[in-house]
This record gives sequence, structure tokens and C-alpha cells, in this order.
Amino acid sequence: MFAVLKIGGKQYRVSEGDSIRVEKLPFDKGDKVALEQVLMLGDESGVSIGAPVVSNASVDATVTDQSKTRTLLVFKKRRRKHFRRKNGHRQHFMVLHIDRIKKGKE
Repeated sequence: MFAVLKIGGKQYRVSEGDSIRVEKLPFDKGDKVALEQVLMLGDESGVSIGAPVVSNASVDATVTDQSKTRTLLVFKKRRRKHFRRKNGHRQHFMVLHIDRIKKGKE
């Protein structure tokens, strides 16, 4: 069984037991999370597509890690103008472990 989730403006295809890396949500490490925005469910019998979400479907997940990505350098320059700016950026992210996918009828 698989599900397509919408988390933070992005879509993820997940199955039970998967780990996904998403942008930081307001949860702590070790918290249980119920994700309600399930856009599509699929299994051996077929696929159910929501309009826009599948009714009564959810995905249970656990926050396993929170950290930052590696540093990305942002460099701006205008030639012959003596203008240079150098910044670094580290994006926050969290890792979710998918525990269970609940169908709409449960």
C-alpha cells in the first residue's frame, strides 16, 4: 500500500516503513504525527484519488531526527562596481518514519 501526501507545499509518495526528509514542522523528536492531507491511496485492488484529499484517510508517522542541511553559499557580484555579498544558508529539516497508512473506512 502506498499514499501520496502533501506536506509543506510538496508531495511525497510513501509506503509503510519508509523514512522521508521534509521541511521542519512544529514537532519535537520522538513525537507521533498524524498527517491528514492524503491526496491518493493505492494498493493491490486499485487506486483511490481524493478531490482534493481522500476522506477519513491519514498516515501515522514518528519524528526520528531534526537537523540542518549543509551550508549553501549565496554569492552576489556586480562586475566593475565593487559590489560583493557572500552569505550562507542552512535549511532546517526533519526525518519522518512512516508507521501506518489508514484507509478511509477505518
